Amino acid sequence: MKFIVSSSYLLKQLSAIKGVITTNPVVPILENFLFEITDGTLKVTASDLQTSMITEIEVEAKENGSIAVPAKILLETLSNLPEQPVTISVDEDTYSIEISSDNGRYKLSGENATDFPKVPEVTNGFSVNISSDVLATAINNTFFATSNDELRPAMTGVYIKLDETNTTFVATDGHRLVRYRRVDVAADVTNSMIIPRKALNLLKTTLPGENTNVSVEFNVSNAYFKFDHVKMICRLIDERFPDYDNVIPAENNNIMTIDRLEFLSSMKRIAIYANKTTHQVRIKITGSELMISAEDLDFSNEANERLSCEHDGEDIEIGFNAQFLIQMLSNLESKKISFKLQAANKAGLLVPVDKDENEDLLMLVMPVMLNNYV
Repeated sequence: MKFIVSSSYLLKQLSAIKGVITTNPVVPILENFLFEITDGTLKVTASDLQTSMITEIEVEAKENGSIAVPAKILLETLSNLPEQPVTISVDEDTYSIEISSDNGRYKLSGENATDFPKVPEVTNGFSVNISSDVLATAINNTFFATSNDELRPAMTGVYIKLDETNTTFVATDGHRLVRYRRVDVAADVTNSMIIPRKALNLLKTTLPGENTNVSVEFNVSNAYFKFDHVKMICRLIDERFPDYDNVIPAENNNIMTIDRLEFLSSMKRIAIYANKTTHQVRIKITGSELMISAEDLDFSNEANERLSCEHDGEDIEIGFNAQFLIQMLSNLESKKISFKLQAANKAGLLVPVDKDENEDLLMLVMPVMLNNYV
């Protein structure tokens, strides 16, 4: 088996899927790319058993064949070669691979392609089309709120509910929750799935810069994303997602509206002085004045700042984890945000004031108990 391909183009396509390869995989062959040539098309697969990514490249080849190629050494070789055509020759009896460039030859050992795990196919599934811009925005708005707790696997992914009128993306770790809804993405039938965090992270980094259509297919066990020359298949999390609607308070009538960047900058400064274990900050709203303060009694550190805001409701004093608020404010894009509160022991809601007419974004954060409420 022999084929000729541009070194930089091959490197670009391999770089798009290399993120799925782990350093210590369950099966050693997963440290390889699977190369398969059929009628002048090179199909490259990378997998970690849970997630597989595939890219297709047009090459000059006279025969079909397959081989598993060590990913690390191949990527390092290509990244250090100048742009030029390279010839890759494979001895299918010994699995030895030779890369020939204008002024060099590089030999490496491959493995039998038949040992590479088969990629699952999505059959009898449902499908929906979604633009890459919308998908990237949905991932960015929810991904950060997923949990790292493997004992609660449902929370380690993003829940996606497809409906006839909208599509909802939800992520939670028990302390905060993000619900992102699009009315311009709908499906013929109602369905739902939980996509793992790693798969979403890979998808986010692989989606093209220019807006393009992403075809999504899924069944009870796998989801399949296709765009440009890239395909991704991931195993879904087979767990029941928490009933998030019951957690979102219906009547948070104490509303503060404030400049997002001002609030964020102040939170970052005050958080420096908060306790390093609890990250607790105190928010006190009196009339149209917001007081943010924090103290770390162990080191006698304390700080406070005053900001002006628009406020509709009674005066309130409430505590939050500064890290959660900073992350949420950083992921919002609106110039102004509304912080909807009810009581010192009830969840607060962050909502953007300016938003796309097709989207509905809500971020919920649980309070922490302040000393004077104990």
